[in-house]
Amino acid sequence: MSSEPGRRNCDQSELVHVYALGALPESEVAAFEAHISECAECRDELSALRPTVEALVSWPTDVLRPSPTLWSRLASRIAAETGTEVALPAIQSRVAPEWENVAPGISCKLLATDSERDRVSMLVRLAPGAHYPPHIHAGVEELHLLDGVLWIDDRKLHPGDYWRAEPGTEDRRIWSETGCTCVLITSPGDVLC
Repeated sequence: MSSEPGRRNCDQSELVHVYALGALPESEVAAFEAHISECAECRDELSALRPTVEALVSWPTDVLRPSPTLWSRLASRIAAETGTEVALPAIQSRVAPEWENVAPGISCKLLATDSERDRVSMLVRLAPGAHYPPHIHAGVEELHLLDGVLWIDDRKLHPGDYWRAEPGTEDRRIWSETGCTCVLITSPGDVLC
């Protein structure tokens, strides 16, 4: 990545986001894929974005994606205002990861695995009243609560809250009276107590 925060060295790095979202015009995809194969900065950025984009793709279409007619109207308006050709995003079919029941009242959807760093990213859903087993963290654990209320020991988390646990620390009581969904990035080597 770049040497200064927020500053990129590659003049094509902004296209990574457009490409990751499948919004790069079809006529530019091959050239950009050739660029990515040569540019480590853009490859790293794409790797960092991919789990998030893939997670969002599996959400309901009416919530996250504009309708095809809105895409068309928006593309036409941009083309008219800029004097360029109408560019519609390429249609891509993606396979959404499946939810897996891992314990009573607990479901997970694996988003990404980084075996080099011994990390996994997943969505975790607890049913109302469900308890997650006590465990010791093998690595850094990061949790972002999306909905519901989650208790971690004596701390009550609300939607939008972030929780970070350091390696070697222990979570003794994790539960949700309301049910909840969170993004969890953790080590698969956590030790259950």
